[in-house]
Formats: sequence, structure tokens, C-alpha cells
Amino acid sequence: MFDTMTITKVAAGLFGAWLVLLLGKFVSEEVYHNEVHGEAGYVIEVASAEEDAPEEEAVDFSVVLASADIGEGEKVFRKCSACHKAVQGENAVGPYLYGVVGRDIDSAEGYTSYSGNLEQSADVWTPENLNAFLEKPAAWAPGTTMGFAGLNKVEDRANVIAYLDSLDE
Repeated sequence: MFDTMTITKVAAGLFGAWLVLLLGKFVSEEVYHNEVHGEAGYVIEVASAEEDAPEEEAVDFSVVLASADIGEGEKVFRKCSACHKAVQGENAVGPYLYGVVGRDIDSAEGYTSYSGNLEQSADVWTPENLNAFLEKPAAWAPGTTMGFAGLNKVEDRANVIAYLDSLDE
């Protein structure tokens, strides 16, 4: 069934297809990555977004936390529940978060996979430390393996922290 001529034809077809792919890649790079030489014929001036943007007022986190909604925090916690459990001692991909507010940072019993600069960032999970961490985990503790991008809204962070704090009351 497979003689020398059939194997030669198959090999020639594969190598030919590969050559066409490489030549196509080379041509497309030449066409789409041309450098523009000279000056632009005209310039469109656009107002800077920084000049027009209103200044954001710094919100005191303690004020936002005081008005936090535990029910809304439970809803927002669903994002966290993919990797964390809210039951004491039940670790998942991440450590359990029952009683996390006020707990030492690397002290969830039975969990040993803390990473990055988490231990160097702070000693205790205060509401302020949790707020900074939840805003952007990778910025607060560089090298952390927590793949969560963070919560942009300060209200969401305050609600989650209030929910987590209410678990162990």
C-alpha cells in the first residue's frame, strides 16, 4: 500500500505546505509592518484626557466600611468562592476565609501554600490591609499566585470585608 513514491508525495506535500506558510508569513510581515518615513501630512490635535478628567476624591475607607452591606458582600463573595471557602478549616485552592479579619496573614490552619511577598506585606489582615489586597492582589503582594485581578469598586471591597467579618461573630 505504501511504496516509496507514495511516501515521497506525502513528504513533498507537507514540505510544500510548510514552505507556502513561511512565505505567506514573510510577505504579510513586509506588507503590514511597513515603517512610515517622513512627516505626517497633517496633525490632529486632541485635548488630553488628563486635563479634562475631574479629580477623584480620596474616599476614607473606614467611612465606606461603616456603611457596608453584608448581604451585598455575600453576593460579591461568590467571585471568591471559586477558590476560597467561608467555613473554618475547609481550605480549597486558597485558604479558608472564616475569621480572616484580624487573623495573622499566613495562619490558616492546614494551609501551607502561601506565596510571594504576602507575609512581607503585613502581619495581620486588618480591614485596611484586606482593602488594599482586594483592590489589586498582584500589586499589594508581588509574586502572589492568586490569579484574581481584584475588585475595582471600594464599595464592593467594603461589602466583602463586612461579610467576612460577620462570619465569626
